[in-house]
Amino acid sequence: MHALGEPPVALPRHAVLRREGEPPRYIYLLLDGWVGASVLLPGGERQIVKFHLPGDMLGTPSMCLDQAADTLTALTPVTISRVPLAAFGALFASSPRFAAAMFLSVQRERVALMDRLAAVGRTPAIARIAALLLDVEERLRALGAISDDGFDMPLTQEQIGDHLGLTAVHVNRVFRQLAETGLVSRDRHRIVLLDAARLRSMSARQQRVMTRDAAWLLGGEGV
Repeated sequence: MHALGEPPVALPRHAVLRREGEPPRYIYLLLDGWVGASVLLPGGERQIVKFHLPGDMLGTPSMCLDQAADTLTALTPVTISRVPLAAFGALFASSPRFAAAMFLSVQRERVALMDRLAAVGRTPAIARIAALLLDVEERLRALGAISDDGFDMPLTQEQIGDHLGLTAVHVNRVFRQLAETGLVSRDRHRIVLLDAARLRSMSARQQRVMTRDAAWLLGGEGV
């Protein structure tokens, strides 16, 4: 994937990689920084549908559309590499194992979105924020970005609210509650989960175990 990408480009915070409604000509490799994928609602409100972290591929859902479904905005300074869709598609023809891995990745993303939809629709604010913190911690841990049992989450209260369907005031209130009950320590953007077990119990977050042995793909060869 890195070999297919164009030379990396550094972009400042608030830069728009691609706007909703534009022709989707590329996918994007996020090499550094955080990006938000958002959609504009009829009333003018913004719904952030995903926070992207380093290592993510951005813009893939719009590959099946004539117009991009979401806007990709840098939430921090970022470094990205664009991959033309034609070059990405050529990989499917030349590497069936890559195509199979992408298929499984899409299914994992679908499960994650299914769980998030259930959480946002049926859980209170504190459970939504607990689930978000656990998700970010898990993803950053996989990247080796956890230090001293904590992590940096460079998101504003407004951005968290736009993601979870809450007001910024409500987000601030919940973080105070989490700190006062000894579940979370927060110093500006620095987060430490003091009691992950209790956060999991209140979040109603599904503990999914992703398969590592997809032997049924590619005629029994696996991925």
